[in-house]
Amino acid sequence: MTLHSKPIIARRSPGPEGESVITLAALAVGGQGGGVLTGWIVEVAEANGYLAQSTSVAGVAQRTGATIYYVEMCRDTGRMPVFALSPAIGDVDILIASELMEGGRAIMRGFVTPGRTTLIASTHRIAAVSEKIAPGDGRVAPDEVLEAMGIAADQLVAFDMEAVAKQAGTVISASLLGALAGSGALPFPRESYEAVIAKSGRGVEASLRGFGEAYDIAAGLKPAPVAEATATPVIPVLHVPAKLQKHWAALQSRVAALPQPVQEMAALGVKKVVDYQDLAYGATYLAKLEALVALDLAPFEMSSAGAKYLARALCYDDILRVADLKTRASRFERVRDEVVVKPGQVLMLTEYFHPRFEEFTTTLPRGLGRWLQGKKGIEAFYTKHFDKGRRIRTDRLSGFLMLWAVSSLRPLRRRLLRHETEMAHLEAWFAAVCDTAREDRALAAELLANYRLIKGYSDTHARGLSKFAKVMGARALLRGRADAADWMRRLRAAALDDVAGDKLDGALLTVRSFAE
Repeated sequence: MTLHSKPIIARRSPGPEGESVITLAALAVGGQGGGVLTGWIVEVAEANGYLAQSTSVAGVAQRTGATIYYVEMCRDTGRMPVFALSPAIGDVDILIASELMEGGRAIMRGFVTPGRTTLIASTHRIAAVSEKIAPGDGRVAPDEVLEAMGIAADQLVAFDMEAVAKQAGTVISASLLGALAGSGALPFPRESYEAVIAKSGRGVEASLRGFGEAYDIAAGLKPAPVAEATATPVIPVLHVPAKLQKHWAALQSRVAALPQPVQEMAALGVKKVVDYQDLAYGATYLAKLEALVALDLAPFEMSSAGAKYLARALCYDDILRVADLKTRASRFERVRDEVVVKPGQVLMLTEYFHPRFEEFTTTLPRGLGRWLQGKKGIEAFYTKHFDKGRRIRTDRLSGFLMLWAVSSLRPLRRRLLRHETEMAHLEAWFAAVCDTAREDRALAAELLANYRLIKGYSDTHARGLSKFAKVMGARALLRGRADAADWMRRLRAAALDDVAGDKLDGALLTVRSFAE
């Protein structure tokens, strides 16, 4: 069910009057129709007796990923005006941001001026590269950005325009235009905007729906739709063949025999592990978890952490796993929903792969993989001819079958070099956890949580392993201290907070000083 709330529309002073030129900047990322939006705005201005000019600066040039579209307009008085080609700090009347953080970046660039600028921003999020590469949760707090917008802008119109567009079956450019019209920042009637959309000739009905909905919200005529605050978490569904139902029931019985505080996480964990590999792999997961429970006491916080991170450790990301996820029907459905594929439209989906020599060799049988890793000549040949990015179209049968064939190697995973390496690493980590649990369960729980540092594959995985080794290495220095668990938690937080690892190195120096 969709909930509704009042959109953020903050006004502090009347708009400037007597301006000979109206300046408007729009920030949009690829696929959001920024060019279409600015084209519509120019047409609306010209239809109302204004002269207008639009320009754009590609996002790559700005190193932000967003393109800056810029429009200047003024009433046609018979004299040809001189328009600027790009926005200037402190000289933007209207700023349109297609995503929340783009609005924040516009403020940082000086494009939003108190007492002058109307800021129109969609509050939905598209994670920036800096947020994605953070070892931990790199997401920026949206409330702080919204607060800054309210301070910096003369008029603020902010709500989830992406949700409005999706409900209307269109793209965000239509709802952004509706919010602009509804804000009253431009002296043009609603009908002129709708006439321009009607002339566009493609997806007119859906665009008009999205425009009208956003117009009414921006004008304060109706509340804005927002995501349900207490959405029910999606529980993975595991389809077990009839011939394996007996074995699956046995695993479920073992989960039910665990202490009650551990059961929920264990049920999710065993589903994840079985889905990743097979029922025998699920039995391995439960055997290790039961060993932890035997060392734990109520309220079983260590065992609950073990249920989570053991599943994570067993389900490492390898090429087989990536190929499996990218060929699942659920992924195609999610992508179709995200890009709003309409009936009659064809979805083209391109996957990007860049398998390094190490990833190639670890996907081979153990003996062959180790032999190849010792051959520098073969590595040089692979690097020269195969170490390059490859794009695979999974909407085509050939590309889909290629990835499906890789994913079908899952029954052979235990024979591969990567699995041997991962299991050796897991066993060393789990042995350290069990050894610590006999004297300090709180510290053992933190050792389990350290597996948060390991994720992804390729360079990301290598960086995570390096930080994991450093943090786990502090265990010997902290054992026996009353605050050992707290310090282990601080070390992990430092590792997650800094890609370069400088904060972690500083925290480790402090820990090493304990032994001096």
